[in-house]
Amino acid sequence: MSVEVSRRKFLQGSVALSVAGASAISATNLFSSEHASNKHQPTDSSIPSTITTKTGTGEAVEVATLCEMCVNKCAALARVEDGVITKLNPNPMFPKSKNMLCPRGNAGIQAAYDPDRLKYPMIRIGEKGKGQFKRVTWEEAYDAILNGTDRFPGLSKILEEEQDNRSSMLFCAGEGMAEHTFKQFYQAFGSSNWLNHASLCLQTVVSGYGVTLGGYPQSDLDNAEYIIMAGANRAEAIVTPDTMDCFKRTKGRGAKLVCVDPRFTNTAAKADKWLAIKPGTDLAFVLALTYVVFTEELYNKEYVADYFNGFEEYKKSVISNKYTPEWAEKITGIKAKDIYTIAREFMMHAPKAIYYPGRRSTFAASDFQLRRAQAIFQALGGGIDTKGGLVFGKKLKLGKHEGLEPLYARAEARAVNKKAHPQAGESGYADCAIVSGGGSWIAWRNRYLEDKMPYKVRGMFCYKHNPMMNMPNTAKTAQMLKKMDLVVTIDTMPSDTVMYADVVLPECTYLERTDPVKTFAGVEPSIAVRNKVIDPLFETKPVRDILRGLTEKISKPLFEITKKYDEDVQDELEDSDEAEVYAEFDLTKPFEGSQEEVNHHMVASVYGEEAAHALTKEGVFYPNMDKFYKVLSVNEHQYYPEKEKAYSVRGGKPKTPSGKVECNIVNLASKGVDPMPVWRDEYNFKVEEGKFRLLTGRHAQFTQSGTSNNSMLHDLIMTNYIWINQRVADKKGISFGDMVEVSSKTGSTRLRAYPTEKIGPDTLFFIHGFGEESSELTWAYRNGGNDNAVIEDVIEPVYGAAAMHETNVEIRKV
Repeated sequence: MSVEVSRRKFLQGSVALSVAGASAISATNLFSSEHASNKHQPTDSSIPSTITTKTGTGEAVEVATLCEMCVNKCAALARVEDGVITKLNPNPMFPKSKNMLCPRGNAGIQAAYDPDRLKYPMIRIGEKGKGQFKRVTWEEAYDAILNGTDRFPGLSKILEEEQDNRSSMLFCAGEGMAEHTFKQFYQAFGSSNWLNHASLCLQTVVSGYGVTLGGYPQSDLDNAEYIIMAGANRAEAIVTPDTMDCFKRTKGRGAKLVCVDPRFTNTAAKADKWLAIKPGTDLAFVLALTYVVFTEELYNKEYVADYFNGFEEYKKSVISNKYTPEWAEKITGIKAKDIYTIAREFMMHAPKAIYYPGRRSTFAASDFQLRRAQAIFQALGGGIDTKGGLVFGKKLKLGKHEGLEPLYARAEARAVNKKAHPQAGESGYADCAIVSGGGSWIAWRNRYLEDKMPYKVRGMFCYKHNPMMNMPNTAKTAQMLKKMDLVVTIDTMPSDTVMYADVVLPECTYLERTDPVKTFAGVEPSIAVRNKVIDPLFETKPVRDILRGLTEKISKPLFEITKKYDEDVQDELEDSDEAEVYAEFDLTKPFEGSQEEVNHHMVASVYGEEAAHALTKEGVFYPNMDKFYKVLSVNEHQYYPEKEKAYSVRGGKPKTPSGKVECNIVNLASKGVDPMPVWRDEYNFKVEEGKFRLLTGRHAQFTQSGTSNNSMLHDLIMTNYIWINQRVADKKGISFGDMVEVSSKTGSTRLRAYPTEKIGPDTLFFIHGFGEESSELTWAYRNGGNDNAVIEDVIEPVYGAAAMHETNVEIRKV
């Protein structure tokens, strides 16, 4: 492989990439035949053997689009020369990304031109999990989904045998702008089983703030004077404009930053103070801060009087339980004097003080109550819906477009286990207290494997999602996929999950498609769109086109099965024309028209034709953009005048139904959940002798398994290393770079060691997303360690989220 790329220029956003030989976009086909030995044989002479993406000086077209290399969705301008993307520049007109495109965003070129990308539809011909497929046409792939093959049954057989129980199919999706499109298919299909990334990501954070404040707010880091950043590593996990601007103001330059983290991270290095907390004890820390605020009456009395429910009950609980800083010191390892100081300083700077809510996964079993306690502590200073605090911001509305959600009489409710006779104060569900819209991935998977489902679930559709890599206990996920009769994956890369598919439908990359237009709420709200930059390569398609073709194939045949078993449909057919009845069940309806046409309507119907055309051209739109937007300097832009920014949209009022901060939620008790945040002994940090608590995290140049095969990003972060305390490593004879094995009762993984004093003696850490087992990923295959092969499937008890930092492990040199 030959990659001509200057690291300095790469970091500046000036990428010169020339790919030749094995790393080129060649005519190779991932699974071009039934035999692995033939997988690199040319199959399509229309694809050149080499595509050079070196930026030229000739004529070029710039297309406004949105990045998909992480969740932030920064705006980009793609330079296209002779049909080839040669450069990605930041789009200065988007308020969210403010003329910035990080290394991941620049590496988006490689997403399109990765030689390992999925290129053609495929059908499994070997043992499930072995990655043995044959290339087929789209029509053959759709037919296999409907009618099956000698290896697996199709939808018609499954629904016939399950008498049209549409919930016999599971639908799951990862985060992304086209998740909405896939969800339309799920809704039209009629299943009740939907799982998304929420329970593996932000479920407890969003829910904890949601029930307490009425919404998951944003942090006005630009104007905050005091920031507590706990369990978040913004300086190295996600490099966005507000991240950059925040750290320009720390270290005595306008904002004080307190970092609370078991590791000495880059965020800790840029903070004014670092507190090395014991993993999973953050709730005790917040309760102790609250104790100081209550006993010293540091809270904003006017705000509390106007906007708090259950204040006195919560105050009594915190004080009577004696959540003193001295009590918290024994649990958290943070000195009592520091807790006193931080509580006082925070309230002194309030309302321009932020206890950062966090933006990643659930850590511990106490996580829901931790987020509730954080939200209440924040509100005690009045820092809600106000400049320098937590803000709800404005949201620009979009027009509607037609969907389809038919009622199938025999479709069962979501496959959850309700307790037959729950006791008073006990949850009514077997797995968790509350089943949210996104469900609980771990609970669902485990019940499926244990045959505890209320009915048979026979198969699944999986879009832009990699359960094999994103969910604790990888071995169980593999068992689940093997047990499924029919697994259909829609993806851009041959991920570990794709290896277990029966039918693989290749989606084009984000640079080759237009996605649903999206509104971005905030202090400076806007609407942005991901425009198609180049036509899809090989035989890949946007998910909307994929689903259009699939539904055209399966809609009528599945309706014929519905006619057999749905008595309501049978009654309707007696009085109505069949075409009229079928129109209510026509799965193709949500996918009529192009995505461009739908986007245009959603914008033009609200803001007019001019706005819709401006959005397509500029990639961004907001009212008065022509008046407000100004270039102030080389890299500084005005999007909204200060007086027009939506720091406060409710006058400080929370968004709960009552319009108040909910301290004491009585109806939680009826579900077996503490109505107020309290500390319980089971939350204590405990590690057995000879073991370590495993922590995982993210990296700004690596987006989980989604970028694990990106050769450009491997230049920045080649693999993941495990952090181990230097003194512990010395005792175990482990040196830098040594291969070690990390193991738990769930499984094991291997990676190289990084001894350091930046982590405590009873803790280990490594970055999530490495260690894929798909041999079709040249760069990612068995590169580094897979944390989810080791992390135990511990379920957070309120929403059933994956508690990622509750696993104790062993480590040995190999």
